[in-house]
Amino acid sequence: MSVDKKTVTKIAHLARVAVSPDELEPLVGELNNILEWIEQLSEVDTDGVAPMTSVVDVNLPWRTDKVTDGGYRDEVLANAPGSEHGFFTVPKVIG
Repeated sequence: MSVDKKTVTKIAHLARVAVSPDELEPLVGELNNILEWIEQLSEVDTDGVAPMTSVVDVNLPWRTDKVTDGGYRDEVLANAPGSEHGFFTVPKVIG
């Protein structure tokens, strides 16, 4: 797979990146080099390799799924500049 100037222009437009016409040719070369590298990765034999989410084998500790916080509304609202009916109050910003 390779890209041309038209494709780079479209990608830049979709990404909302301003690219001048003199920057197109170098970007075409860079993107084609990246795509060649990705194609080389697809040639690697990964049969028998287990999928993994990390290079380090880590097992996360399990905990019971229970609520361990809460009941602190009054203490939290005590720090607020204003509160009403158990909620923060903020100034109106749209007139």
